[in-house]
Amino acid sequence: MQTQPALSGAGGRYSQPRYMPDKRTTQGGGNSPALFYGAVHCTACGRLRSTGLWGNVPVYYIISSATADGGEATCACGTSAKAGIMTDIKGFSFAAVPAGFKAPDRLDLALIVSDRPACAAGVFTTNLFKAAPVIVAMEAAAGGQARAIVINSGQANACTGAEGLANCRRTLEMISAATGIEASEILPASTGVIGQQLKMDLWQQAVPQLAAGLGSCGLDDFARAIMTTDSFPKTATASLSLQGGQVHLAGVCKGAGMICPNMATMLAVLLCDAQVPVHVWQQMFRDAVAQSFNRVTVDGDTSTNDTVFGLANGASGVEVLPEELPLLQQAVTALMGDLAYMLVQDGEGATKVLRIAVTGAADDTDAEKAARTVGHSQLVKTAFYGKDANWGRIVAALGRSGAAFDPAQVSVSICGVTIFAEGAPTPVDADALLKEPLERTDISVDIVLGQGKGTYTLLASDLSHEYVSINADYRS
Repeated sequence: MQTQPALSGAGGRYSQPRYMPDKRTTQGGGNSPALFYGAVHCTACGRLRSTGLWGNVPVYYIISSATADGGEATCACGTSAKAGIMTDIKGFSFAAVPAGFKAPDRLDLALIVSDRPACAAGVFTTNLFKAAPVIVAMEAAAGGQARAIVINSGQANACTGAEGLANCRRTLEMISAATGIEASEILPASTGVIGQQLKMDLWQQAVPQLAAGLGSCGLDDFARAIMTTDSFPKTATASLSLQGGQVHLAGVCKGAGMICPNMATMLAVLLCDAQVPVHVWQQMFRDAVAQSFNRVTVDGDTSTNDTVFGLANGASGVEVLPEELPLLQQAVTALMGDLAYMLVQDGEGATKVLRIAVTGAADDTDAEKAARTVGHSQLVKTAFYGKDANWGRIVAALGRSGAAFDPAQVSVSICGVTIFAEGAPTPVDADALLKEPLERTDISVDIVLGQGKGTYTLLASDLSHEYVSINADYRS
């Protein structure tokens, strides 16, 4: 075990570990490793233990049988400590109201306000048909400072021309008038059906109520307000003990379909109350997105609206020292990693999360080509939905990936069982050995190309009948 300043995380919907970077990591029971998403620490000794990687970032756990929802954790030092739910991020307030964009009484308009100017970062969709709020947010985030984020669900305000752009700017003027925050310091995002103009009369009615409700709700209601086809709100929190004191992070996201970044269908917000220079925050934020949200896929489609915002407002009063920046980077990346996992877990119709890890590629670029081709393959995804260890579909996808390798050097393992090696199936009863593992909701696919040191890990969902039903009925 290594001694570091303590990093803790808790929250979200599930009690079981979600952030599963490594097949060696198992769920609790006795003294088996129980992985808290992001990280776990002992409050007495602050010790962390590393296992696996999310991209190139260590993930930490302590030996325990605790759950991520506040169970008791016993450290190797003998101390028992409770993993608490962090709700005390400083300087941010939340509001969410039912504006009528979706079903009556369903939350669909949400606002976050910082009590002071915050360092702002943003990563946006690569789709050329950028939605109006993406265009406006890119302009605002370029200045490196913001105080508020407003998100509506139900209408994407994408492909709506000059009128859509003007409407987006009008909504920010409404928020500005109601809160006293400059419109240029408000970052907008929208999600929903493409091609529909915003219902400005509903905005006019809802904004005063939204502003009046600041501080009346928390992260969970904000998460519910930005949902579309999501089946549950997605939130994550963490705290980091530094020399100057404790800083906090909170994250929220939505997404269910069209998820295949570089940036693809999803919206996410990450908040931090540490004091950090804006240029450092922006680079840290971009690096974390690259290691998390840009390593997931549900259906291979890229949206017009997808956005990740990050605000660091310094309200904790704790300055992050230069030597502590790697710790904050780990915390930010781990938190985004947990949110990214939930995106795949809650992908439209998804029943399984596939962790596709490619090693031994000629370089990281080839490893990414291989992982993405396997993760995007509809035949691979449907095989796992059907609980079929069909290695033939995996190697067929590898063969068309564009990665350079010798087929005779390739091996494929599913849930730790090597079923293909040296260009041929291995002499094992794969169906029998994998019958129980393929019932799980987390499936590891390990591919070794035997060419070099290139690596890449991708999270993908399976593909079910329900995915077709959801998307066939989306507008009806």
